[in-house]
Amino acid sequence: MEAIFSESTTVETWLRTEAALARAQAALGELSHERAAAIAAACTIENVALAALWADMANVGYPILPLVRQIDERLPVTERGSLHYGATTQDIMDTGLALQLEAAIDRLESLLTALGDALASQAEAHAGTVMAGRTHGQQAVPTTFGAKLATFLRQSSRLRADLATVRADCCLISLHGAAGTSAGLGPRADEIRAEMARLLGLGVPDGPWHVRRDGLAVFGAVCARAAGVCARLAREIIDLSRTEIHEVSESGGHHRGASSTMPQKANPIDSEAIVGMAVTAANVAGGLYRAMEGGHERSAGEWQIEWHVIPQVATLSAGSLLVAERVVREALVYPERMAENLALEQGRTLAEAYMFQLAPELGREGAHDVVYLAATTSRSRGIELRAALEEVAAGLDGIAEIDPADYTGQARDEAERAVAHWRRGAGR
Repeated sequence: MEAIFSESTTVETWLRTEAALARAQAALGELSHERAAAIAAACTIENVALAALWADMANVGYPILPLVRQIDERLPVTERGSLHYGATTQDIMDTGLALQLEAAIDRLESLLTALGDALASQAEAHAGTVMAGRTHGQQAVPTTFGAKLATFLRQSSRLRADLATVRADCCLISLHGAAGTSAGLGPRADEIRAEMARLLGLGVPDGPWHVRRDGLAVFGAVCARAAGVCARLAREIIDLSRTEIHEVSESGGHHRGASSTMPQKANPIDSEAIVGMAVTAANVAGGLYRAMEGGHERSAGEWQIEWHVIPQVATLSAGSLLVAERVVREALVYPERMAENLALEQGRTLAEAYMFQLAPELGREGAHDVVYLAATTSRSRGIELRAALEEVAAGLDGIAEIDPADYTGQARDEAERAVAHWRRGAGR
């Protein structure tokens, strides 16, 4: 992702845009094919003096005027004067950005696919691995580790669909001239735009988007959401790898997660890195909503927000996805510890199950009161919930013992459905 938004790639996208504009104008008879070919041949980064470009940009405020001057000087004298014809600086830079966004979305889709595949593999393997479901930080009812992972897989499926939408909204050329009227392009402006878009493999916008920046805000939001999903996953790993829980951990290795002073430590370092990247991505992405405030037909400072935010939020999102895939793929899962932790509650995670067992005889509210008293007794005396129930509900019909594995509801189904949905979306 850093390569996609690097200095050289950024300048190269501007040059590709200028070359495509010339070729499109030649295809419509607005420019000779010879001149267009000369322009395209000159639009290489080897013809750009980068230090001079940035020095001139500091004076002009934008890089395209000095860039055009440098390239024009590289043309044969007979072919000069037609570069950048009818376009404005933002047309070139926004079209270059669209090319970068297409590459960025390709990268995000690849990383998201890898994460989803890792989640699907683990969810499938642990669809029936029973563990404590937790609400408000406390054990609640039994679930399965596969069902837990299924929630992340569902989010990954939605993100994949959203990236496809963002691609359609953001990967568009910009070519409407100074104030969006296309006056400098002449009467065949629509045709020039269509041909230029075809040459670059981008979409044609339905109008100028110089100050219509909502598509870029959506790109930032999807990046932040992808990172946010990774952060929730990372928090889960951090919590489940606590010494007192130890149901899951990151992969091991020599000095992996080691402390400089506590030799016993194996910190969840990948998960910690994800949290740091994801929180930063969410904070940075908000700047794109401020960039939407650009006034009139061209912003005065709001556009520059994007120059800082878009590369950063894309890179942070990519980093989060990359590391999250490794965490999931290499995660160590401890089913025995999950069973031991469930047993710590002495059957109280089955309180709801016993309530429903007694409800036909006592009614739901009556059964709730009886099981509540039994749970209180179980906790205060340190005895199994079923034993406490037999005490407080003496005289009721026999209370059948319930196995945690028999009270996971549709947990296995949820895991299997999420996996099937993910794989259908990938055409597998």
